[in-house]
Amino acid sequence: MRERIIHKATDLFLKLGFKSVTMDDIAQELAISKKTIYTHFKNKTELIKECAWFMLDNITTGIDEICALDINPIEELFKIKKFIMQKLKDEQTSAQYQLNKYYPEISSSIHKNQLEKMLESTQKNIKKGIEQGLYRKNLDSDFISRLYFMGITNIHDQALFPIEKFSSKYRAEEYLEYHLRGIVTPEGLMTLNKYLKEHHTND
Repeated sequence: MRERIIHKATDLFLKLGFKSVTMDDIAQELAISKKTIYTHFKNKTELIKECAWFMLDNITTGIDEICALDINPIEELFKIKKFIMQKLKDEQTSAQYQLNKYYPEISSSIHKNQLEKMLESTQKNIKKGIEQGLYRKNLDSDFISRLYFMGITNIHDQALFPIEKFSSKYRAEEYLEYHLRGIVTPEGLMTLNKYLKEHHTND
């Protein structure tokens, strides 16, 4: 039952926002009593914390599985982007904004863990790209990884990128292409352009 509650609550939080969803909403969706939820979670904050870590673990596992595939690092980043977009859905609500504003301790803890995971996977991606001749040899992988993480985080700032003007899909695609064009070699650029041409209408 605990897992069912986490799964359903996570889905609702992503759709409607952490602040917007009540314990009553979750109970109603699961067709259980609110008391049942409280036997597993002492309050809503604890449930949100569990859901946030559940989301992060899911995404981390998925990224690790993509990185284990025998594909070039450019395609790898596009697959990761697509996977994350599918997991987090389109931001029609301010789920991330609400987590930052109303649950800052949870948000800060998640953000720190995200940074560590992102730096690790991006540095591996850069190393692979350099070895395959697709990324420039003189890249500072630590600096580029941090810059990439900063960009991925900030493109979700709706004050800078209002969703009515820039959809989540558009932001993610444009930023990834921007990132790659800054680090690829001529061979890497050919690979990137080929990928974009083949997948433009599919992703």
